[in-house]
Amino acid sequence: MLLAGVAVAAPAPALPITDGVSAVKHPAWARSANIYEVNIRQYTPEGTFRAFERDLPRLRRMGVDILWIMPINPISHKLRKGSLGSYYAVSDYTAVNPEYGNLADFQHLVKAAHAQGFKLILDWVANHTGWDHVWTTQHPDWYKRNAQGELEGYHYTDLSDHHEEVWADVIGLDYAKPAVRAGMIEAMSYWVKAADIDGFRCDVAWTMPVSFWDEARRKLDAIKPMFMLAEADTPEMQVHAFDMTYDWVLYHTLIKVARGQADAGDLARLYTDPVRRYPAGAYRMTFTSDHDENSWNGTDRELYGDGADAMAVLAATLPGMPLIYGGQEAGLDKRLKFFDKDPIRWTSDRRAAFYAMVLKLKHQHPALASGMKSGNLELIETGNPRVFAFRRITGRDRVTVVVNLAAAPATVTLPGARPLALAGWGWKIGDGASR
Repeated sequence: MLLAGVAVAAPAPALPITDGVSAVKHPAWARSANIYEVNIRQYTPEGTFRAFERDLPRLRRMGVDILWIMPINPISHKLRKGSLGSYYAVSDYTAVNPEYGNLADFQHLVKAAHAQGFKLILDWVANHTGWDHVWTTQHPDWYKRNAQGELEGYHYTDLSDHHEEVWADVIGLDYAKPAVRAGMIEAMSYWVKAADIDGFRCDVAWTMPVSFWDEARRKLDAIKPMFMLAEADTPEMQVHAFDMTYDWVLYHTLIKVARGQADAGDLARLYTDPVRRYPAGAYRMTFTSDHDENSWNGTDRELYGDGADAMAVLAATLPGMPLIYGGQEAGLDKRLKFFDKDPIRWTSDRRAAFYAMVLKLKHQHPALASGMKSGNLELIETGNPRVFAFRRITGRDRVTVVVNLAAAPATVTLPGARPLALAGWGWKIGDGASR
């Protein structure tokens, strides 16, 4: 069994943070990559593939590697929420939402993205469909039913914070039936063959049998090697099926830190006393926002106040692959509506240079690679609970990160170094980037 570890103030012994070995073969291009989520509906006033495509050169200059495109399928009309409905209430798995364009437009986007060096993954909603999905008439027996044999809105428990909801606009598929599994894999395969996508982000993946995802990954890889992101944080997802899962624990801790409800000790315990142990080399997605968090929980300003950039530095340099939600680089200052048109206001690029800086560091330093390995993370004691410091190490490459977790300036002295003065919410990365 291989173990990845974290050292606390060298030469303290490494502590295991993962168990087992993943059979997933990550594509080489993912090792030092980042991921950028694209909300086609809200990205531009037009809300189309072609309109978004104009931004590809800008995103490439910023250093973006992987484009995660939110669901592109037509949206169900029955029990639709708002004027446009939820992206995640699909009415046809092998069709394109006409609001965004047509299949040729999407194919053009994928080709353009590939030509400029991006990889592109598609958001996939396998757990449930809209009420008027084509399968409700073609395969009515593929759906879950209540004790009375009736379809009903999907009952859902959010794994990220364990609250319960009922999604009235969607109905659940029954994965106890082999035909459902075969039909879903066929639908996913369609997009790999028709559009040459590079993988999938799988919505509420934890609600479905791991055996399905294992089978899907195996069959999709037979067409083209995939990159698979699960909306989940359970380790068994990363044994055979998924390259990456969500680091929700880090996300919620960063919010608490920014609000003064947690400190450097709490961040350290995420790595010395982890909630879950993952297969060696598994990737975790680190983030400060995404489509759900922005729309339902708040903007960066609401969640982190003046500490937004400091928390983004941690998300970009701690073990994992950093996510940027489209618009964060413009200082996205509103909660985007989920069921209606509400375009991003591209009035500023004040954070674009900041994101370009942290993404460049990840590209330049093998120590900041996505998968954590033994000895890759060393926590550094600062003597100040409001200053968090660590070092990432791979071979001779070392990157030291020091972040002030409070608005008050702080001065710390790391072992063997000169005193370091940090502004409120300031940071220092290696010998270069700082604030």
